Amino acid sequence: MQTGRTRPATRPGATGTVPAARRKRRRGQWVPPQHGAWAMLLVPYFAGLIAVGFSWVQLPLLLGWVGGYLLSYFGLLAVKTRRPGRVRAQLLVYGSVTLTAGATVLLARPQLLLFAPVFAAVLGVNGLFAKARRDRALANGLVSVVAATLILPVVAVAGGASLWRVTGPFLVTLLYFTGSLLFVRTTIRERGNRHLLAASVAFHAVALAAATWVAFPYAVPFTGYLIRAAALPRRGLTPKRIGIAEIVSSAALLASVALVTV
Repeated sequence: MQTGRTRPATRPGATGTVPAARRKRRRGQWVPPQHGAWAMLLVPYFAGLIAVGFSWVQLPLLLGWVGGYLLSYFGLLAVKTRRPGRVRAQLLVYGSVTLTAGATVLLARPQLLLFAPVFAAVLGVNGLFAKARRDRALANGLVSVVAATLILPVVAVAGGASLWRVTGPFLVTLLYFTGSLLFVRTTIRERGNRHLLAASVAFHAVALAAATWVAFPYAVPFTGYLIRAAALPRRGLTPKRIGIAEIVSSAALLASVALVTV
């Protein structure tokens, strides 16, 4: 029997948005929405690979490195939200991947265990910030930069190379990502903070001098980073444009590492 009420008209294309939204939500349950973190995770690894060359051990190392990041992300999320049950599946899956890959690497290069206390200390600091719900603090970001850059000596040891082979790449990568952290912060989270902007520009100037001292070719990308730090925060860039700038900057870093070390 008709009631006299009509059903609301469906908007064109509305039906297609629901599955897409669900897919995005499901992906977010397994892949952290931290686009910048992926560059900080992978660029140091590939910088080390460029500097020392390829060894089969570095493949499970990469798997364990990515798995470890995913495990730590959801582990710290559990600490922050105090709801570990909500990410139990992610912890089990990524924990298994990290454990399997890590065991493979350690069987081949047991000396890599020497790095364990350092990474454990970093994870402990991250955990304290997460527990205090201050995981986005600048200090916590700097600790994460150090942790990400430490994969360079790990890649060297995994490849059977001397740590001296990655001393230069380690330093310039650490300088780059520290500057990148400051740059992104001055363009998004603390845009308009003149003191932080001045500190960022000053740091990039020091980084340019230090990178040039390591090897002159590094002066080219680090000059670009200094210009970026001084000019772009005033332009009000969108996150997408900032991301593009970071991709170009990361590619320039890897190209300069290849030019110096290969």
